[in-house]
Amino acid sequence: MKNKLGGWLNGRIGFIFLLVLLLWMKALFAYFVEFDLGLDNALQYFILLINPLASSLLILSFSLYIRREKLAYITAFVLYAIQLILLFANIMYYREFTDFLTVNTMLGVGKVSGGLGESALQLLHLSDLLYFIDLFILPFLLWKKKLQVSTQRIRARKAFAVSLGALLLFSGNLFLAETSRTGLLTRNFSRSYLVKYLGMNVYTALDGIQTYNTYQVRAEASPNELVEVQGYTRAHFAEPNSELFGIAKGKNVIYIHLESTQQFVIDYKLKDENGEEHEVMPFINQLYHDKSTFSFENFFHQVSAGKTSDAETLLENSLFGLSQGSLFSQMGDKNTFYAAPAILNQTQGYSSAAFHGNAGNFWNRNETYKRFGYQNFFDASYYDVNEDNSFQYGLHDKPFFQQSVPYLEHLQQPFYTKFIAVSNHYPYAPLKNDEAGFPMAATEDKTINGYFATENYLDRSVEEFVNYLKASGLYENSILVFYGDHYGISESRNQSMAGLLGKDSQSWNNYDQIQMQKVPLMFHIPGQENGGIRSTYGGQVDVLPTLLHLLGVNSQEYPFLGQDLFSAQHNQMVAFRNGDFISPEYTYHRGSLYHTQTGGIISEMPSEAEAVKEQVATQLAMSNKINNGDLLRFYNNEGLHPVDPTDFVYKNSLERLETEERNLAEKSTSVYSRNGGQTTKDLYESKSYKTYELENGQ
Repeated sequence: MKNKLGGWLNGRIGFIFLLVLLLWMKALFAYFVEFDLGLDNALQYFILLINPLASSLLILSFSLYIRREKLAYITAFVLYAIQLILLFANIMYYREFTDFLTVNTMLGVGKVSGGLGESALQLLHLSDLLYFIDLFILPFLLWKKKLQVSTQRIRARKAFAVSLGALLLFSGNLFLAETSRTGLLTRNFSRSYLVKYLGMNVYTALDGIQTYNTYQVRAEASPNELVEVQGYTRAHFAEPNSELFGIAKGKNVIYIHLESTQQFVIDYKLKDENGEEHEVMPFINQLYHDKSTFSFENFFHQVSAGKTSDAETLLENSLFGLSQGSLFSQMGDKNTFYAAPAILNQTQGYSSAAFHGNAGNFWNRNETYKRFGYQNFFDASYYDVNEDNSFQYGLHDKPFFQQSVPYLEHLQQPFYTKFIAVSNHYPYAPLKNDEAGFPMAATEDKTINGYFATENYLDRSVEEFVNYLKASGLYENSILVFYGDHYGISESRNQSMAGLLGKDSQSWNNYDQIQMQKVPLMFHIPGQENGGIRSTYGGQVDVLPTLLHLLGVNSQEYPFLGQDLFSAQHNQMVAFRNGDFISPEYTYHRGSLYHTQTGGIISEMPSEAEAVKEQVATQLAMSNKINNGDLLRFYNNEGLHPVDPTDFVYKNSLERLETEERNLAEKSTSVYSRNGGQTTKDLYESKSYKTYELENGQ
């Protein structure tokens, strides 16, 4: 048996399979020891076990087509070494940045080494010898002829069979991956997902193709195209409302992301099995009607496949996402942006931070945020995340907001912040332990049934956070912006929702579908008395110019595609990424046109609706030009300069903020400093749903 095995290894195909086996073992060691890939079920474990095999075998099989024996062995060994170096480079990078290398990062290898700095040697572990020891052992065994260099030629037919086997194995891998995560290749949620499902080699190849395509388009772009875009944005600009311009000047900005929250839950009451009504979002409802809140009842999300990341692109850049995939994932680490954090920092001296209890590389945030100008990003690595307080999309909302306080209190004021809550995310799993209790809806769809309970949990989480803001003194000096990022109930499930909304599922049509794209938008400015609910039609692309004008920053010269929602010149046209639109007069969805106010269908498109459709096409085309050509690299503005992403490192952010406080001494404006150098985290009060019920006599 030993002789047979030794004889097989001495063959060229046997040598190839030995190298594949070694790569497979090292990849699995890295997967389970070095990386945090978030494995949730048995299928994901199985996919992870097989994903290194196909690409490694395919790459190494190329050496079988070489006729000269020694050259074939050398080629196989070099291909093996390259894959091993790629794996280890990602291990080193992951240890420092909790992310995987991109081709773009590799091309700027100087920046990578600069980012690692003097800590590079400290990242090395003694166990790293396991990755490379065979690079010395295998040549030694060949030199000592313990492994023979086979002189037997490999027929092209046999070499092709090995390559074909690798391709078939990869096809099976890809099928299982798409089964577990639909849209894996088109939506590009996260680099971790691609590594988890398809392996390091395939992830790198896909990133290389994407990088090449991006650079091809960028290479053909010219400053003249930006001139065309600027002509559009200047003509499209809506003058600020003189009564509201600057009413929040100098205030902190606190964005609160209402995950998957749709407008219909505002003021909605869910009936339980006994017919008793339960208000789903009592606190948000209170804010929505507050005289200090400027609320919008006809505000629509405009996201595409990028979902939450598209919403961030729209709100913070006044640009649309891509027609396919996520701009964050495909261009976030390549393009130039003039986003809200950078604008407010450079023009008003704002500090900035994003808070998110999920992995930093999800949607490529840890790279994109740098190009947005975020000085700090507190991702899951900054939070105590465990099985009891989290799920597949990150830390649950209550511990997320509470654990964010020790970081928030050290930011210098005024600050621009964003808090991304996640608990109200598909599949709206039932809450556990003391947080369970809010009634479930009674439909045939479990997803819909759980939606209202997680919305209620989000509402209570936000209330606790706002109570902390009041107790800490931040509330009065801040503008709170609440927004829904995208739909929570998908179009395919909306008919099942019809009964809960007082509609007939049989008559549900495209008009009803587009109405379900409404999401909340509220600008809450403590101390204001002239708030109220506005019927203005608008979308997420309009938020940034609106916010800047409230802060007293005129956006006339900025390359924004949206308009101030408060302006008398605001064009109430809402463009959707697929070319659909809605205005006060017309609703167009999937080829059908309706009267917006009545829902009545229009058989033939009138010239006024055609004009709106052309405006939509133009706005989307301008966004495509900017994004695909990276046109903002040509943008010149005396008051702004391009963001240098190397200025930001998201590791040890708390230590840097504390150092800044000490250096500023009495000039420090952080809450921690204003509180006499004492933490405010004890001011945060959190109550479970059961406690909430008891206190309210329920």
